[in-house]
Amino acid sequence: MKIAILVEKDYQDMEVWYPYLRLLEAGHEVVAVGTTQTGYKGKYGYPIECHKTIDQVSAGDFDGVIIPGGWAPDFLRLSSGVCGFVAEMDRQGKLVAAICHAGWVLVSAGILRGRAVTSYKAIRDDLVNAGAQWADSETVVDRNLITARTPMDLPAFMKAVLAFLG
Repeated sequence: MKIAILVEKDYQDMEVWYPYLRLLEAGHEVVAVGTTQTGYKGKYGYPIECHKTIDQVSAGDFDGVIIPGGWAPDFLRLSSGVCGFVAEMDRQGKLVAAICHAGWVLVSAGILRGRAVTSYKAIRDDLVNAGAQWADSETVVDRNLITARTPMDLPAFMKAVLAFLG
């Protein structure tokens, strides 16, 4: 399967690289997708080179999307291309997986009404105000939407992601 990982400046390094490597290990194709640049540095300085920018991809090209946290979601959510991509992935019932502050992208994509989610506790109110049912759990699965709280939840998050992908 082909999975996009969305990146922007100051992404949470572990929340990009742990899923990236686990997906490769499981035999999936992984595509790093940025908003406008071909490369970004993580919150802790680890670089990533993007394979594509958001204007070069469409939801029909992918089986899923991973949205990392850090400070990147603040920038990702400003991109209408990113929000449209995430909303279309959800509409098609494809994997939409978000961790930590990535819930902000889900809010801006308008896909949370009536959905069960988790996130970093600081954005709980934003998700609830967007219509989500928030739980303080390491990972929450609501159909095709998989969410987690922090980097410490990455093992449970990726188990759920890989189970969804089969």
